[in-house]
Amino acid sequence: MITRETIKREIDNLRDEYLEIIYRVIKAFEIPQRAGDARPESINTQAEWEQFIQETYGCLAEAPIQRGEQGEFETRESL
Repeated sequence: MITRETIKREIDNLRDEYLEIIYRVIKAFEIPQRAGDARPESINTQAEWEQFIQETYGCLAEAPIQRGEQGEFETRESL
């Protein structure tokens, strides 16, 4: 098993240019991540998620998002 002391000892042996990277890695573990989870933070259970979907599904039906005109593409010389 790896202990805190082992990790601290290894950090003490690192070159200084790696300390910023190690610090970022450590800070990343402090932030709760939900990789691939698009749910808002306030939704915790499957039932709450399904209720959220039922309440918001189709909310843009009266004002749908539309893609505007793309305009003309510039003609460039071939390489």
